[in-house]
Formats: sequence, structure tokens, C-alpha cells
Amino acid sequence: MPAVNILGISAFFHDSAAAIVCDGRIVAAAEEERFSRRKHDDAFPSRATAYCLDATGIDAEALDAVVFYEKPLVKFERLLETSLAFAPRGFRSFLAAMPRWLQTKLHLPREIDRGLGGGYQGPILFTTHHESHAASGFYPSPFDEAAILTLDGVGEWSTAAWGSGRGNAIHLEAELRFPHSPGLLYSAFTLFCGFQVNSGEYKLMGLAPYGEPRYADTILREVVDLRDDGSFWLDQSFFDYCAGLRMTSRRFERLFGGPARRPDDPLTEREMDLAASIQRVIEEIVLRMARYVHARTGLEHLCLAGGVALNCVANGRLLREGPFERLWIQPAAGDAGGAIGAALLHWHGHCGQPRVAAAGDSQHGSYLGPAFDAAAIAAALEPLGAVAEDFLDEGPLVAAIAAELAAGRIVGHFHGRAEFGPRALGHRSILADPRRPEMQRRLNLAIKFRESFRPFAPAVLAGREHDYFECDAESPYMLIVAPVRGAVPATGRGLDRLAGVRGELPAVTHVDGSARVQTVDPLRSPRFHAILEAFDRITGCPVLVNTSFNIRGEPIVHDPADAYRCFMYTDMDTLVLGTTLLRKEAQPPLAGAAAYRRSFQPD
Repeated sequence: MPAVNILGISAFFHDSAAAIVCDGRIVAAAEEERFSRRKHDDAFPSRATAYCLDATGIDAEALDAVVFYEKPLVKFERLLETSLAFAPRGFRSFLAAMPRWLQTKLHLPREIDRGLGGGYQGPILFTTHHESHAASGFYPSPFDEAAILTLDGVGEWSTAAWGSGRGNAIHLEAELRFPHSPGLLYSAFTLFCGFQVNSGEYKLMGLAPYGEPRYADTILREVVDLRDDGSFWLDQSFFDYCAGLRMTSRRFERLFGGPARRPDDPLTEREMDLAASIQRVIEEIVLRMARYVHARTGLEHLCLAGGVALNCVANGRLLREGPFERLWIQPAAGDAGGAIGAALLHWHGHCGQPRVAAAGDSQHGSYLGPAFDAAAIAAALEPLGAVAEDFLDEGPLVAAIAAELAAGRIVGHFHGRAEFGPRALGHRSILADPRRPEMQRRLNLAIKFRESFRPFAPAVLAGREHDYFECDAESPYMLIVAPVRGAVPATGRGLDRLAGVRGELPAVTHVDGSARVQTVDPLRSPRFHAILEAFDRITGCPVLVNTSFNIRGEPIVHDPADAYRCFMYTDMDTLVLGTTLLRKEAQPPLAGAAAYRRSFQPD
């Protein structure tokens, strides 16, 4: 019997992506930004789709179904009804949105047909936004049954939803509805603090430990009416996203001490305190929702998805303080993951196909993107005149990488299939020694060209995490923040706290003594696990700094040429491409560093 191939697509808002499920197995998934080099690309994922088809070994004609991750007509209904509700002021935002809707979003079958090259003749189906999130959270999870919680900005009308999954069935029981949204609330403070919406929320989370939550009570008293079940009502007089073209109103500015910070302005204690305050509020929302869902479902496991599920500080508190025994969080929890959810929902929900929960999970380490063989790497390096050392065996290569890291050198590691989702998990990563106090600053300012306050994540050998972190669960996708054992949180105020971080792993310890932990096992990532083991043999430390292979504003590198340029145009010391190793001092000069850095806007 021929295989059933289902293509899931998310597009036209942010983080467009494609995924293919073959007989219920996730075969390939990729975000369009990796190919287009435009961060958070919202265009139809034509190149990501082409990759997925190629990885599956089929063409568009062999697809049995194409499933879009939300219902655009219902979304358009929300846009229209919201504009009418806030008329006449709401028509300004309505008119601003109309060209994109009239040209593209109301004609999705046409756009999908065009994106697939006109060769697809099968059905084009639509699911709801939060059903896609729920499916992406539950179906790949290791649980036979689990509670489900999805939280984000907004889909059609829903901004959060809860329910349960059992076997091959998902049932969503209730939802929070627009304009009352955990994601939009957090994004409003993100923009007010001078960062970009749908991009800078992780910066706000990283900034929070530098401040004090002195505005939290004000937020809960004036802006957010939070109930015991985690649902809430937002006073819309503080916001402008329903009727205008701004996230916040003048009243919001008056409440929080003046106008929003401009992106290039220095950070002040106000922004740090606002970050700490909204982070405290969002954690309380997540905890209350989770406790309510646990009480209603009686289930011991929880699956999380939606953009707010990328708030790994809230996830860490939920794991430590919440009622659930285990969590599983979709690695591509934002809109990109909706492509996987849409395809799986069709296979299990519409087609009624059975599901058997996989040990660990069925996300394959989230290594679902493109890989490049030795011939492709050689072809990319040859016109650049690159000087590379080729290794025939993994053992000597791994030993060489570990020796570079132990000597304090920074290594770009490009190997195997790319990660799907926003986290680099060792295959498209920049690696470094976490024991060196200067490494955090060096990586931020000379490699990533980003703000000095931002922390880095540790990767640790699975089974050894308890030695270094107060973490009682595996965290293969870097989605849990935990306290670092023996770390002394920095004292003082503001960015001066950076100099006060103390502990065994200063380069990955945030100023509050925490870290975003990734546990690395040999099944999901054999090479990365072997590098950690080799580094441990040399240094006695089974932990490495792991950050994404890119500079600020750039998507994670896609191909060997991207990786080589990033290596040459930064202060990276060593590059590993597959089974080749390149040392900076051996390379010929490469012009264009300044233009390269300018080509990517601050994110």
C-alpha cells in the first residue's frame, strides 16, 4: 500500500514553515527564513516546501493532502468585527491590513497551488490555529494521554486554549479569546522596552533578572484582571492593537513613566523593572492556568505549545512548582510548529489513524532540516579558497574539537540535519568553554554582535545535569530554565550585575544564578554527545556553551557557505563543517565583513 504523505504549512504572519508527515511519521520540517535569509520570514514557504518534498523523495503530485495551520476566513472575520467594534478609529488599522488580505490571504488555495508549482491536485484543508498548536504539542510527545495547554498572541479568535489528548484524539475544552491575550500582553511590554514584537520577547525574558518586579502589582491592579483559573481581562484603554497601529496607548505611557524606549536608546532601570514585572505576571498566568487544567483533567502530564511556551523561565517554574509530574514542550512552539501540528492533526484526527507514543518523543531531536554531505561542503569551500583539514573518522575529529574548546577557542559546529525551531541544539551551534568568565562577554560582543546583557545556554551530558543544575527532568530542546548549583546571584543594580556572576560555570550562569539547560543524549545527537564526553575527559566538565550559529538579526546559518561567512566575519576561531575542520589563522582574507553585518537588521 503506498505511503500517505501530508504537507503541513504555516505562513503569512511570521515564521512561515513547511512539514511533511509520511504515514504518521515526521519526515522533514523547515522554516522559510533559513532559505530566504530573512529572519521570521512570513512569505509562502516555497523553498522550505521544496526541501521537504525532496527529503521525502516525492513531488507535489504525490501528496495526499495539504493542510494549512489556521482558518483565514475566520481570522478575517475577527479583523472585520474588531474594526467595526472600534469604529471609526478601527478603520485605520483595517485599511492598513487590507492590501495583504486582498492580494494573498483571502486566496490561499491559489497561493498554495502557486507555491507548489501547479502540480498538486489533491485537497487543501484548514484547521484552527490552536488545534494546530495542540496537535504539535501532543502528538509528538512521549505520553499516551496528557493535558494540553496552548498560549500565544492570537489565532482566529483564540489566544489560549486547554484540553486533553488520549491516544489519537485531541479535545480542546475551553479558550481565552481576543483581545485578552497572554502573548499580546507580553509583546506590548516587549515593544515598550524597545525590542521588536514577535522577535524580541526572548530579550525581555533575558533582561528581567536585571530588574525588580516593582510594577507587577500595578499591572495586576490596573491593566490585567487575573482570575484564579488563569483567565484574565485586559483593560483595552492601555492598548491600541485593536483599533490603531500601535501596541500601547498614551495611558500606558502615563502609567509606566513616559514614552516607550527607542531601540537604540540605552537601557534604564525602568525597562529592567518592567521586564521583571511582566515576566512575573506571565509566570503567574501560566501557573494558574496549569493548576486549573490539572484540576479539571486529573492528568499527570502536560503538553505545551504556542509562542508563550517558548518562555523557558515560566516553563522552569511550572516544572518546579506546578502540579504536573512531566512536561513536554513543542521545540518549535511558535507558528512554525503549526505546520507539524496541522499535518499530524489530519493524519490522526481526520483520517483516524492510530497513534503509539514514542519513548522520548517522535520529534527526532527536532533535527528535521537539511543536511549537506561532504561533496556539497567541498563544493562550497573550493571557490572561497578555504583551507580545511579532512577527518576520515569521527573519533579523531571529536578529539580535535574538544581540544580546541578546552584551549579556550570558540568553535562553529555545522553537522547533520538542521534543527527545526528557534533553538540551535548542537548541529548549527557556536560552542565554547563555560568555565571561562570572559566568554559570555566575548561571545556577545565579538561573535554575536548583540546586547551584552543576554545570557548563553549550557549543553550538558544527559544524566549529569543534576551535578550542575537543579533540574529533575531531561531538557533536550533547551526549553527549561533551572538554578545553577553553587552559583551566587550577582548583587547590585542594572547591567553592573554582569561583573558579579560567580560560580563554576560563569559563561552560562545568568545574573540571577539560573541557566537555560539542554540535556544531550547519544540517541538524538551522537556527535554532540561525543564532543561533550571528550571535553569532559580533558577538563572534567561535561558542559559547553551552546548558542545559535548566526549573528544578531540573521537567521541561523543554512548552508556551508553561510557558515563559512559567519566564521570569517566574526571572531570565531574554528569551524567544523561535517567532517572537515578549519582554523581561522589558516584561511585567506575574505572581504565584506562590514557589509555582512549591516545586511542583518537588529532583531
